[in-house]
Amino acid sequence: MGRKTNHADRQADSGEAAVLTFAEFESHATDLIDQIPEKFCTQLNGGFLLLPEVKKDGEFYVMGEYVEDDIIGCSVILYYGSFAGLLKEAGRAEWLAELQETIRHELRHHLESLAGVEDLVLEEMAELEAFMKPDK
Repeated sequence: MGRKTNHADRQADSGEAAVLTFAEFESHATDLIDQIPEKFCTQLNGGFLLLPEVKKDGEFYVMGEYVEDDIIGCSVILYYGSFAGLLKEAGRAEWLAELQETIRHELRHHLESLAGVEDLVLEEMAELEAFMKPDK
């Protein structure tokens, strides 16, 4: 599973709207990824991929996802278009916070996969179930 969010999940940002270009997004993502200790990227042989497109699952933007593939191996994918769609009215600080949170989230999927646990998957399923419940 990947990190998903919708407009209701966003918190207000006090800065002016500042849509990052794909090049700026890539630069900031690279800076954050370079700070990750190498031992946490063990067996992440597909690396981190930044794609320009939007990915949605129903009404949710998919910000990133952890992928395990028998052929290409394990990788983390970040969807710039999803960030741009969700954060179009957000300031730079919110963009950077969301990017950092998404990278950490997807890296946690990787580390839990290596450890043979699915705590984050279970958390995501519970969040989705709570979201889907009709209001009382």
